This record gives sequence, C-alpha cells and structure tokens, in this order.
Amino acid sequence: MKSFTKLFGTAIVLIVLLFVIANTALLSSRNRNSKPYRVEIDRLADKIKNSGYDSISLTECQYVTDILPCNGKEPASFFQETDNDYAIRIINGMTYRFEYTAGSTQNNRHTLIVLNAVLAIMSLFVLCVLLFIRHTILAPFERLRDIPYELSKGNLTAPIKENKYRFFGKFIWGINLLRENIEHHRQLELNLLREKKTLVLSLSHDIKTPLSAIKLYAKALSRGLYPDAEKQLEIAENINNNADKIEGFVSRIIQASSEDLLKLDVKNDEFYLSSLMENVLEYYREKLDLLKIELSAETYSDCLLKGDFDRSIEVMQNIIENAIKYGQGSKIEIKFSTEEDCQLITVKNSSCTLKETELPHIFESFIRGSNAEGIPGSGLGLYICRNLMQKMGGEIFAEVQNTSGHSKNMLVTAVFVMAGKKQDI
Repeated sequence: MKSFTKLFGTAIVLIVLLFVIANTALLSSRNRNSKPYRVEIDRLADKIKNSGYDSISLTECQYVTDILPCNGKEPASFFQETDNDYAIRIINGMTYRFEYTAGSTQNNRHTLIVLNAVLAIMSLFVLCVLLFIRHTILAPFERLRDIPYELSKGNLTAPIKENKYRFFGKFIWGINLLRENIEHHRQLELNLLREKKTLVLSLSHDIKTPLSAIKLYAKALSRGLYPDAEKQLEIAENINNNADKIEGFVSRIIQASSEDLLKLDVKNDEFYLSSLMENVLEYYREKLDLLKIELSAETYSDCLLKGDFDRSIEVMQNIIENAIKYGQGSKIEIKFSTEEDCQLITVKNSSCTLKETELPHIFESFIRGSNAEGIPGSGLGLYICRNLMQKMGGEIFAEVQNTSGHSKNMLVTAVFVMAGKKQDI
C-alpha cells in the first residue's frame, strides 16, 4: 500500500507538471503570435514617411485598425481618447497613433480555457481510477495478504468478509473453503486421535486382566501348586481361553489400524469426459512443456460419466503426478477405451522400475515401492485414488507392461461408470 501511495503522489506531481508545461507553452505561443502587428505598423510607418499620410489604405491590414495624426492636439489628451491598443510613432516630425488589435488574443484565451478544462477532466479521471483501484482492489488484498500465513500457522479465524465489488470473490470463497476444510480435517484428526487413544486405553485395560491371569497360572504351574493332572489340564484351558481374549483384542487393534485413514467426501453427479480431459490437459500441457516431457492423448468419444467432477480431476492429477515422478521423464501417454458401460482412461509412462512383486501393494496406504527412494511422497496418492474411485462406483488398477527391450511401461487405469455417449473428440 505504501508503494501505491507513492505512485498516487507521483501521479499528482506529474499532473501538476503537465498543467504548468501546457499553459507555459500556450502562453509562449500567444506571445509569439502577438508580434506580427508590430511588423505591420513598421511597414505602414515607412510608407507614410516615403509617400505621405494620404497614401495609406487599411483595407489590406490585418492588425492595424486606424491611424490618426496628432494634428496639434495635446499629447496627453491624444493618448487618452481611445480605449483600443495603440502604438505611437513619430514620422517626419508628426506624431501618429496606430490603433491595432492582436487578433488571436481572444482565441488564445479560449484555447487556454479549453486546454485546462480537458486536462482537468483527464486528471480527475486518472485520479478517480487510481482511487477506485485502491479502494476496490488493493485495500481488500491488503486485508487478505496475511491470511495464508495465518492458515499455515494453524490460526483458523472467523470467515473472511466478501466486499460488494467481488473482484476477489472467487479467491475469497476459495480461502474460506480452504479454512473450513482445514478446520474440518483438524476436527476429524482430533476425533480420530481421541478415538484411537480411547481404544488403546480401553484395550490396554482389557488386556491386563487375562494377561494377569495367564501370568498367575503360569507361576502356579512353575511352582508345582497343581500336582493333579486334571487340575493342570483345567489351568491349561484357562490359559488358552485368556490367550484367545488377548488375541481378540489384538485383532481389534489391527482392524482399527486398517480402517480408512481419510474421510473422503464424494458428491456423485454426472459430467462429460471432455470437460474432465480439457481441465486436466490444459494444466498439464503447460507444466509438462516446462519439464520438457511430451504429453500425448488419443482421440476419444465424448460421453457422460457418473461421479464427482472435482474428485475425478484429483484422481487424474494423482495418476499423472506419479507418472511424472517415476517415469523416465520423456513421454506420458493418455489412452481411452470402453468396456461394457465403463470408460477406461489409462495413463502410460515408460521406464518403469517398480518390482512386479510390489505392484499389488501400490494402492495400500503408506506403501511406497523400491523405486521411490529419494523421491518425496507420503505413499497415499494411489490409496486416495482407489478410495475415491470406489466411492464413485468405479475402480482403478495398474499393470506393468514388458517391452521389446529391457525397459518396462507402467500403466495406471481409472475406470469410470458411463451415463451416456455423445460425439467423437
């Protein structure tokens, strides 16, 4: 905002300078334009000197309107008896009064007024535009500039108010949505941690009872407190029953650990395949062009798909990002096919180094292949893709394709349920 204030001040200074320069130039032009009457007076004076007063005719004069000799009048009264502009010349001992008009004085005054009016209107327009920009664009942005920083610190405050001009409407809406999503996921995370902690405490308490009984029975057996074989068999059964209880608790822990890690909301609707691909390709053509990676996409028959449009974009982005990370960095291909009532979109990248034994596990959470060493990631991308596709009624799978050489191709296919067909694209 300080920079804009300096810009605003500079604009005012430049406007003032423009006024000064324009008026000075016009006044200088006026002064230059007022000198020709002197030339005309000098010409007429020379004619009177050489040919006499009676030889003078003013019909061709542009500036001189009258020439009057003194004819014995008092100089004071002679000079004061007219309100017109005049010049005095003494010719052959006689005093003459040359009355004249500058001619362009009125025009110059009118031009000066018009020029200043135009400059004033233009200046007012520029200043209004600058003030409008300050009030409707810079001031709202000034209030928004610290929001991402506050969100990064986890400071989730009240929603940002939208202004009536809505230049930042979509941006503010996105920031509010981001804030709400962060708050929502934080609450989910807190609830999950609370549930996990409660489960661990509960199971820990439940495990203690059978574990204590097992330890007690084992100690009794080790000390020979039960010499009777029938009693020993009974104790062994009790130990086995308590071990079964512990095994059940452990199964609950495993089941809780294997539940969905993320709450993925999906709003199933219908959208066109062309809308999905145009959105994805528009972004990745520019990005891959910067990375010097060739992107090719087959022609396809447009069709209506079932699912969540935004989530479908997220799935395709995750698949292509994996192709960028783990491919050889030269080419990515997108292929299309149909099977029954499903649309298949396959993303293919060459130079796959993933071991075939690892392929069945790439859609599990926190699982990363041996080819991911040194590459940043969480191991959740394809896990999220699978969950999203299943919630949209589709599926996702991957395969490693052997080539003629030693290299392999990685193919990841997203299967969408079709709602109807349209035309070829």
